[in-house]
Amino acid sequence: MIKTLTVSAGEGRYRVELVTSFTAEGLVCQLYGGERPHVGAVVLSIPRPSLQDPCQWSSNSSVLPMLGHKEDELAKPVAEKLAKYFKQPVVLVAGIHIDHATGEEIKLLVDHCWQTVDKLLNYPERDTISLEK
Repeated sequence: MIKTLTVSAGEGRYRVELVTSFTAEGLVCQLYGGERPHVGAVVLSIPRPSLQDPCQWSSNSSVLPMLGHKEDELAKPVAEKLAKYFKQPVVLVAGIHIDHATGEEIKLLVDHCWQTVDKLLNYPERDTISLEK
């Protein structure tokens, strides 16, 4: 059975959504927002014990950005954080766009992205989601 959770942050053109499907073999996430949600980057993060401290978790990631897009700069750390937290592989697709966005607007959207991650990690029912086969 697949359980899907949707969390969001911001409003209007600054709204960002993180849709996460929990499967028995990992997480499939969609991080979209702005005026034109799209596919800007895809990341696969695979958790593993840290090479420096096997008691800590790290991850290996493969990133596929669309030409001319910058979502990979956000998608990679988000996917890695989720992979390390859940200790499961994570596939994340990200696409957030506002026409002629200012630096301040980009910062706001990035902040909203991280707010959605925090909401997912603190979601009240998150602990009841089984990732077991």
